[in-house]
Amino acid sequence: MKPPLMNGRSDNFQTPKIGFDYLLPYIKKEWKIWECAWGEGELLNHMKNAGFTAFGSDKEYDFLKEPAKECDCIITNPPYSLKDEFIERCYEHGKPFALLMPLTALEGQKRQALFKKNGISLLIPPKRINFKTPSGTGSGSWFMTAWFCWKLPIPNQLTFIEAALRGE
Repeated sequence: MKPPLMNGRSDNFQTPKIGFDYLLPYIKKEWKIWECAWGEGELLNHMKNAGFTAFGSDKEYDFLKEPAKECDCIITNPPYSLKDEFIERCYEHGKPFALLMPLTALEGQKRQALFKKNGISLLIPPKRINFKTPSGTGSGSWFMTAWFCWKLPIPNQLTFIEAALRGE
């Protein structure tokens, strides 16, 4: 199975509502949220529909270059080909963040150095998230993801979401 390509990269994974729902208990309702890689706007729409004040960047890759926006938290499903850059930039902003990324984002010397230096907590879903891709929504994802969180009130460094609590 090959990932869908977008501009030569396999980055077009739009977050379904359940992906955002897993994060809901850990986000303060009064926070202004920056969705800095909004793509087609799926995740941004889920935040707004849940009653959050959220905004997206005009262009998904401007986050790496532009100055920090006025926000309380950064929540995004970053382009996986740029995960190192997004993680580093999030730490630079100093705001709480949650990045939905493959569990393989734990691999790599650069990422591990950033996580060791700054800390990270993972919010791990009970099953794979079925992302929307350019070809539509398939029968399931071929990789496991987690919310990589920093400065959010996640109870443990590894928090496993209970399927029974989510009504699944």
